[in-house]
Amino acid sequence: MFVMTRAIVVEKGNSDKVVERFSADSPMHEMEGLVDVSVMVNRKSKEQEEVVVVIRWESVEAWKNWEKSDAHLEGHRKAKESGQQPPEYIISTTVNLYDAEVVKRGRAYR
Repeated sequence: MFVMTRAIVVEKGNSDKVVERFSADSPMHEMEGLVDVSVMVNRKSKEQEEVVVVIRWESVEAWKNWEKSDAHLEGHRKAKESGQQPPEYIISTTVNLYDAEVVKRGRAYR
């Protein structure tokens, strides 16, 4: 399994906007090899909120197929052509990629 995480730190009160964006249907949800997408919010800080998006793929090849797909590239091309900038409430974004070495299913999945 291959896992991509995106941690987005936003100004307090704006996490719902990010959650909405990542909750909307997208061509990615129809890609072969997508396992699931989880969107989590940490509101513990008084100054900011953090939205973590975890996207799990069956393999690194499945993820690469998404990255080079027409739908994915078209989305980035449109954003670039329109001069689209990240919203001002976004403080930072960090992306990490992981090879899941061990995945053990809990009782709920058996």
